[in-house]
Amino acid sequence: MAEAIRVLIAKPGLDGHDRGAKYIARTLRDAGMEVIYSGLRQTPEMITETALQEDVNVVGLSILSGAHRDLLPAITAQLKEKGLDVIVIAGGIIPEDDIPFLKQVGISAVFGPGTPSQGIADYITQAVASEKA
Repeated sequence: MAEAIRVLIAKPGLDGHDRGAKYIARTLRDAGMEVIYSGLRQTPEMITETALQEDVNVVGLSILSGAHRDLLPAITAQLKEKGLDVIVIAGGIIPEDDIPFLKQVGISAVFGPGTPSQGIADYITQAVASEKA
């Protein structure tokens, strides 16, 4: 039996809304992944430390606060600094114009409101399989 994909779902910054993050966490768990939800108001350092401790394959960042141009690059930089080679995805309220910048700083994919949850699970499964190949 193949090892389960381990996913950290984190809410960086001061955003206090986590309904979507919890929904995605349940969807990924139902798809057979091991999911760690770190809770609200996480700093880049806290997210990186949790990713390291939990030995995850994927870090999913849910952000609605508008601070994605500051927080997400800080997180990807921290992950690289700690030597963590993980897939980083983002979801939430992120303007289309900001997606190329986020991809440049290491965000593999960005999922906006209304993205089918199964599409996110499928993306993660395929991305992890590609990394292992």
